[in-house]
Amino acid sequence: MAEQQDRRITDVGTLKALAHPLRMKLYRALYLERAATASRLADIVDEAVSLVSYHLRKLAEHGLIEEAEGQSEDGRERWWRPASEGVTIHDEDFRDAPEKAAAHTAASRLFYQQRSELYHRHLDERAHWSPEWNGASFDSEYLAQLTAPELADLCGEMHALIKKYEAKGRAAEEAGDTEGREHVALHVYGFPFHV
Repeated sequence: MAEQQDRRITDVGTLKALAHPLRMKLYRALYLERAATASRLADIVDEAVSLVSYHLRKLAEHGLIEEAEGQSEDGRERWWRPASEGVTIHDEDFRDAPEKAAAHTAASRLFYQQRSELYHRHLDERAHWSPEWNGASFDSEYLAQLTAPELADLCGEMHALIKKYEAKGRAAEEAGDTEGREHVALHVYGFPFHV
């Protein structure tokens, strides 16, 4: 994966490029694979290689992914990797025009929908996971009374903690310690609401 830390998306064009259902699935798959060919990603998302190649090029045009060094003997294969450690999207970058705010809302809804589908799939497949994995899996809802700065602090602390565990898993994987490791999704939302 590229050395660049999380890339902050601030323009509507890049946001729209990522906020396409297949492109987001491809980005997520590529993030997990670290580097892959269009053929490998097509297998993961169950789409035609030509369609996947097209959407990978669109992600690359916006600097979200980049070509990676070949990982196999076949020099004809084109390898891709994320161009940064991840992406961040902040509301304040899209508030200054109605069309930008609408694009941000549409993208946020797509991301939520895909996360929800991933969790629904987990629920459907729960019986196939071991008791250890089922015991470790969780979903929780916390209702707190906070100020906006307190919520921002909480978000920062949670982000740092998750990054710590993510780095620990990557280091173990790079050391060849893959026994018992699985991809784990953590979806966290913190937002104000009225009763």
